[in-house]
Amino acid sequence: MRRAIFTGLRFTSLRLRLVVVFALVALTAAVSASGIAYWLNREAVLTRTQDGALNDFRQEMQNRAATLPLRPTEDDLRRTAEQMASGSAGYSVLLLGERDAGKPIIGASNPDTFTLADVPDSLRVAVDTERPVMEGDTSPYHLFWQRTQRGKTPYLVGGTRIAGGGPTGFMFKSLEAERADLNSLAWSLGIATALALVGSALLAQAAATTVLRPVHRLGEAARQLGEGKLDTRLRVSGTDELADLSRTFNGAAESLQKKVADMSAREESSRRFVADMSHELRTPLTALTAVTEVLEDEQDSLDPMIAPAVALVVSETRRLNDLVENLMEVTRFDAGTARLVLDDVDVADQVTACIDARAWLDAVELDAERGIMARLDPRRLDVILANLIGNALKHGGSPVRVAIRTEDGELVIEVRDHGPGIPEEVLPHVFDRFYKASASRPRSEGSGLGLSIAMENALIHGGSITAANSPDGDGAVFVLRLPQDSEQDEVEES
Repeated sequence: MRRAIFTGLRFTSLRLRLVVVFALVALTAAVSASGIAYWLNREAVLTRTQDGALNDFRQEMQNRAATLPLRPTEDDLRRTAEQMASGSAGYSVLLLGERDAGKPIIGASNPDTFTLADVPDSLRVAVDTERPVMEGDTSPYHLFWQRTQRGKTPYLVGGTRIAGGGPTGFMFKSLEAERADLNSLAWSLGIATALALVGSALLAQAAATTVLRPVHRLGEAARQLGEGKLDTRLRVSGTDELADLSRTFNGAAESLQKKVADMSAREESSRRFVADMSHELRTPLTALTAVTEVLEDEQDSLDPMIAPAVALVVSETRRLNDLVENLMEVTRFDAGTARLVLDDVDVADQVTACIDARAWLDAVELDAERGIMARLDPRRLDVILANLIGNALKHGGSPVRVAIRTEDGELVIEVRDHGPGIPEEVLPHVFDRFYKASASRPRSEGSGLGLSIAMENALIHGGSITAANSPDGDGAVFVLRLPQDSEQDEVEES
């Protein structure tokens, strides 16, 4: 599987495709040129040899065969055939005559090399066929030729006939030398094609390197830009398309850097505003909280007409105090100043303490073994548990069940309620800040930040929280996963 993936990646690389395309173009051009050159040379070689042999044979037939008597003897035919074949053309000769009417005789220059059986029947018919004499044509018999093969050796066979009852002559010439020359030419062209292919591959490699070097630099710059190095720029040289692409990249990077800087400045300003506002609110809230505590203690002795207003002030003051604390917590996460204070804790004891501190013992069932240890930030774990369990009690249905287990070195805490569950359209947004499941109830007792803060505390531990509905349709299930041995920085935020 790894080999197949690696091969696929190599095959789809731009460098390989450039080399392959160059090689295919060069191969096509070289093969086409070699094929044309071979065909032209083959025709030239064969035509030259063929014309030379046939012209010489025609001349010999006129000079020698035409002088034979009308009824030659076999010896006359043999001697004449030997004389005709003794020239420099290098062919064998076969002469056919008649001793008497209907009694053919044959004279061959070399009976072991060339016999009448070597002459194709179609050629014999063409040679013996008498044609009408037309203007410019002085003989009713023409010279015909044909290329044939005996064994693996190619031959040229030609024939003609002397008009007026003269003998019929055939010549038989080997084309082995020409074939050897053509084979040598084919090998030479093949070697030239191979060299052209290798040369084109080297040129393609050089061209690919030239083209891909700026592409590689562009890819590296894009990678650095994606890693947040917004000051990355490309060196531009030349006026070609790659230079234009580099200029476009530099322009886009500069624009992106400016926009990110503006967004960061606005975000930092917003965070600073929220943090400053939260700090400024703490002082009056502290005073309000003290006053509301006094009013709450004296609530039983207040006028019945005033008591409801006092109760409302107390609850809203507490809600505002929680909101300010949550905003300050969110600000720490956004600013990246939140740190962990790690300690080895017994998870079951920690969950029990969280439930007991909020008087939830009667509404929560705990399924956990003592002795499950994890290195965590106890305060942040308490925040996570308080938000998950409190959310289940508020929006789900009792009893709420909390189960603790370990899986593959991870601590898994599952909080399950028995309520109506979470609508499918709400599930993707349950950890969003200030998200309200019902638009008709924008105001509720919560701040809309609890689950978001729980998720941030899980993430800073290197863990996660998932929300889903129970497979049996009975309530919602929140699953917290944390590493049992967190390695985050052990520095508390200020």
